Amino acid sequence: MTYPEIFEKKIGFDAVRREIVKLCLSNGARRVADEQLRFSKDISIIEKGLRSVDEMVKILSSDVAFPLSATGDVSELLSRVRVEGTFLSAEELNMVNNSLITSISIAEFFANAMQDGETPYPTLTQIVAGIERFDAVSATISRSVDRFGEVKDSASTELSQIRRQLQQTQASISSVMRRVISRAVENGYLEADATAVVRDGRLVLPVSPMHKRHINGIVHDESASGKTYFIEPAEMVEANNRIRELQIEERREITRILKEITASIRPEIEPMMLTMEIIAEVDFIHAKALYARRVDAHMPHLSKDTELEWYHAVHPVLLLSLESHGKKIVPLDITLSSKNRILIISGPNAGGKSVCLKTVGIVQYMMQCGMLPTLYENSHVGIFDSIFIDIGDDQSIEDDLSTYSSHLRNMKYFLQHGNKRTLTLIDEFGGGTEPIIGGAIAQAILKDFNGKEMWGVITTHYQNLKNFAEDTPGLINGSMLYDRHLMQPLFKLHIGNPGSSFAIEIARKTGLPTSIINDAEEIAGSDYVKMDRYLLDIARDKRYWEHRRDSIKQKEKKIDTLIHNYEQDASTLRDKRKEIIAQARTEAQRILDSSNATIERTIREIKNSQAERERTKAARMQMNREKMALMSEKDGDEPEILNRHRNKVKKSKTEEVAVAKVEDPLKVGDNVKLDGQTTVGTIMELSGRRAVVNFGAIKTTVELSRLKRTIAKPQSGAREASFVSAATTDAIRKRQLAFSNELDVRGMRVDEALQALTYFLDDAIQFSAGRVRILHGTGTGALRVAIRQMLDSVPGVASYRDEHVQFGGAGITVADLR
Repeated sequence: MTYPEIFEKKIGFDAVRREIVKLCLSNGARRVADEQLRFSKDISIIEKGLRSVDEMVKILSSDVAFPLSATGDVSELLSRVRVEGTFLSAEELNMVNNSLITSISIAEFFANAMQDGETPYPTLTQIVAGIERFDAVSATISRSVDRFGEVKDSASTELSQIRRQLQQTQASISSVMRRVISRAVENGYLEADATAVVRDGRLVLPVSPMHKRHINGIVHDESASGKTYFIEPAEMVEANNRIRELQIEERREITRILKEITASIRPEIEPMMLTMEIIAEVDFIHAKALYARRVDAHMPHLSKDTELEWYHAVHPVLLLSLESHGKKIVPLDITLSSKNRILIISGPNAGGKSVCLKTVGIVQYMMQCGMLPTLYENSHVGIFDSIFIDIGDDQSIEDDLSTYSSHLRNMKYFLQHGNKRTLTLIDEFGGGTEPIIGGAIAQAILKDFNGKEMWGVITTHYQNLKNFAEDTPGLINGSMLYDRHLMQPLFKLHIGNPGSSFAIEIARKTGLPTSIINDAEEIAGSDYVKMDRYLLDIARDKRYWEHRRDSIKQKEKKIDTLIHNYEQDASTLRDKRKEIIAQARTEAQRILDSSNATIERTIREIKNSQAERERTKAARMQMNREKMALMSEKDGDEPEILNRHRNKVKKSKTEEVAVAKVEDPLKVGDNVKLDGQTTVGTIMELSGRRAVVNFGAIKTTVELSRLKRTIAKPQSGAREASFVSAATTDAIRKRQLAFSNELDVRGMRVDEALQALTYFLDDAIQFSAGRVRILHGTGTGALRVAIRQMLDSVPGVASYRDEHVQFGGAGITVADLR
């Protein structure tokens, strides 16, 4: 429950509602927004709304596009054709088909997101579980209605025949109209550039009043100025009548087809409407998610109990307004608990107290309407059964209410209906009347609120309320901070101490005389002025220690970072040390094994030689050499075996270079390739440092340095020709894709137009265009004559003629190509 009736307007939620409605893509979603965007105290409904929006935000933030598109009000269309004999138009059927296709795409989106029976979007998956597929209905509509909402020619044999006859009749009318116009121009009854126009679906001629009796026919209309009459020539009446008859037959056949399609889908109307309701709900959730991304809203920790621990809370409407002006909003951190349920905020005027009040109201209201609130995800929010607000001036002449009496009426309602699950928001508590009695009444009401264990945020300037909050359990003071040096508000909320109104400082800033200010201080009394200054000193000291605390936190964070980096480096060094020791042990074991092998081999040689002196001496010398090699390797020098390997590699490379140097030179008949190419050619002639090479059907002279001998053989036939066409294939394909069967030469000179026409016809014949249109206009007729003379000389042109009078007439030449 919320109070008063204009609660949404008071907190600014009406602007949020308008934005949500704008973001809905369909009228069905807008109806859902009107029905579901309501305050609720049912935690299951609230949690479902929040989680569905949070999941949609994740989808919109991913790289996968969500398949939701704008659709019309399909539910209303389906409801309208429940009655037998009614039918949907082709455009409406196309709208229904698009909605069915969208529903299938949405169902498939969530089905594809399912992996091993788990889905990242459980709430949305449950919502769309009721979507049914209507493939047969969609196929029926698609067979007869195209994607532009027009009935296809193939919808029925009769419709195809009617439209064919209509085209033939219109084509015959064009030739008749050209003859009539030509004759009238020769007789001076029409201007040389006159063309036929359409009035009431019939072709007519625009004739001046002085010549209207010279044209035999029916007058259908006249211009607004009366200077032009629209006459249907007698020769055209019969043909126009025939066109009108065919158009009537066409409409009759289309109506029959649409009735037949509507009748076939009528049994499916009820399940289709249920599916459309689900799509409308998804559309509404999609709109809320778009708004959540725009205002940086998040999913908080939700509790069924009354709880309020918010971080970085902002008013969404104010946020968007400031961003549009390039400004930043100051976020609000606020915490209320069972021990401190009611916050009394004091501070200077225009310091942000009312904005703080509205922010608390709209953030809590958004959350209980199923919208993600504009605060950080580490915030904790609870559920309140009711939210009351008293802000602004509700005085009314009709109800005989003054400003103060309207506040008292609201307080009466709060006292009658408030309880421990009520959030109360009151601005300028006790204001609007004599300060002493107004403050006393406000304190008594506040005492009753606290006795009922109500929650609330209240702003005031009254000192007795600040003192009462300081001494009463359940209440806590707060203040909006103010910079005394810059004399400007900081719009930051501090909870724990009351704030000063800074009335004296603001008076000095505005330029009031010093004598006035001194008199005011004397009237208020030294105790009051001193207390106000004490509050200022407390606020100043608080800001100082907050800065010190922030500085200490930054230094601690830096120290923690250094310690973390040190521990990582130490760990890395320990791992490296272990690795080096392990490698050293492995190497020592290898050396020991090698030494043992040498010793055993020496002993074996001594035994085999029966201890001959020379053999023993030689064995000892070999053993000493092995020892010296090992010592050299141990001291860090490269082992001799490594040197031997390096010498072998160098020798191998030298031999490869030598082989390359003695490679046979190219000669006539060798098969070669160009650097960077794969086509094989044959050397036909040699001339110094150049060679004549035959690549398929092309002979070319190439530098010998660019040729490489290959064992591959030249290819023949179609593949051979690919060397010639490969360089131009892509360019030809691009030209063909960009080619248009219309050439506009209006405004060109004759020589420019003929040159453009030459290139145009070359491309058209090459790309098998079949039919082209040349736009040259009427004008003097010289350009038209020159173009047709050229068309006569082009063998690829089979015939040409004027365009149909409805599409340009003699100003356009249509040419058919062979």
